[in-house]
Amino acid sequence: MRLPSYTWLTDNEWQERIDRCDTIASSCGLCPRNCGADRFSGEKGFCRAPDHPVISSIFPHHGEEPPISGTGGSGTVFFSYCTLRCCFCQNYQLSHLAEGESFTPELLAERMLILQEKGCHNINFVTATHFLPWVLRALRIAVQAGLSLPVVYNCGGFESVATLQVLNGIVDIYLPDMKYGDDLCAATYSGAAEYRTHNRVAIREMFRQVGVLRCDDNGIARRGLCIRHLVLPDGKAGSGEVFRWLSSVFDPEDVHISLMAQYRPLYNADTHQEINRMVTADEYNEVKNLVVRAGFPGFFQDVASLDKKFVIDFSKRKEQALTGDDE
Repeated sequence: MRLPSYTWLTDNEWQERIDRCDTIASSCGLCPRNCGADRFSGEKGFCRAPDHPVISSIFPHHGEEPPISGTGGSGTVFFSYCTLRCCFCQNYQLSHLAEGESFTPELLAERMLILQEKGCHNINFVTATHFLPWVLRALRIAVQAGLSLPVVYNCGGFESVATLQVLNGIVDIYLPDMKYGDDLCAATYSGAAEYRTHNRVAIREMFRQVGVLRCDDNGIARRGLCIRHLVLPDGKAGSGEVFRWLSSVFDPEDVHISLMAQYRPLYNADTHQEINRMVTADEYNEVKNLVVRAGFPGFFQDVASLDKKFVIDFSKRKEQALTGDDE
């Protein structure tokens, strides 16, 4: 079995990564917004995040892609706040309402080790970029205490290359979104006018670091890139443009796609009439056909069978973050 990349980092190399990340965060450029906030003094930028991690829940998640969840679940850590402002965010309780509990790096490290003891296949950081200086400290503590699971970096795809380079040799599996093929829609629905440009550069860097998604003999992901794309109503995700670009840059056989049909008009989606409904089976299948014809391997959802199982009520998981208990 392939050991996680971080296994080979010396303590000096861990410190060098932490120092680089601290420098970026001291005049915050952790994400492409480059707010310039001093995150260590409590100054808040666009994401509104404080000078310590806030986490909503930590649990073995069985609803991720098959190679990520496997049989033992993915050890997900859901961070509060976000660098995007998606009006339809299904995790709006975290990203917009900032529900969660304060964590120290030591406590986060302890919870990661509990996830490993529970039999999870990986540690899955969900929307962690704005807390990365403290996440790296927690990882180092956990690794020194025996953590040996691959790290999944599960993000919205609005990432800075300088920040991603800090993660080179630490993250084994990147699970980013490609939300939009059109910057106008990105600005309208997620408050990120240059999303497409930054997203594409970030995807290139992630692939450079980890390459093609590779699994062990049991079908569990050990390293590589898998790109998520959420189909939006009325074609507002610009799906055709997303897959045209991917086909022009990569050999499609090298890029796994997770095509999601789970869109729900949650939070403030009702302020935009064109996306104030669920995706139809025809809309989803049209995009699915684009993916299949282009030759991308991937994972697909059955629109007809979707229900609220993809929407997590994080208000019911507050205690879970602190206790490490399952449901």
